[in-house]
Amino acid sequence: MLNIVLFGPPGAGKGTQSAKLVEKYNLVHLSTGDIFRANIKGATELGMLAKSYMDKGQLVPDEVTIKMLQSEADKHPLSKGYIFDGFPRTHTQALALDHFLATKNTGITMMLALEVDEEELRSRLTERAKISGRPDDADPKIIQKRIEVYQEETMPVKEYYASQHKYKGVHGVGSVEDIFIALCNEISKEQ
Repeated sequence: MLNIVLFGPPGAGKGTQSAKLVEKYNLVHLSTGDIFRANIKGATELGMLAKSYMDKGQLVPDEVTIKMLQSEADKHPLSKGYIFDGFPRTHTQALALDHFLATKNTGITMMLALEVDEEELRSRLTERAKISGRPDDADPKIIQKRIEVYQEETMPVKEYYASQHKYKGVHGVGSVEDIFIALCNEISKEQ
């Protein structure tokens, strides 16, 4: 199985690149953001809980995130692999993901990271807010909080995978196609 953690700060282009990678490699896309938004739109209890954290720019608690992700993954037992978009975001989540995949006799192949500087991220998120109408992308204070949370809580996950020689950084600025080619080049080195 090809199991990829697509990593990067808010606004790095994970959603855009995930869609292209899913199509090329026939992977199941598991995006915690999409899972949360679907629950929020459906006004589920879990969705409202997730929204209360997301509106403050905070991470949804690990236990909630992990259960939701496992439930989604279990819906695709014949998958050729998964692309995890927005997960894991903490060391605890990375350990839980390894444990979950081990129960399926597989593991993470690599962490592909889109590396983008903060100024570019702010610009992208502001622009995305105009297009998508997502309120969390429109408020500069929430954007800054999301970047800070990423640096403080999520960046340690990079070290987790780097210590296993699974971290592959890709410059995340340029055309969508150029970035996609760079990601595919990293994948081809592992196949």
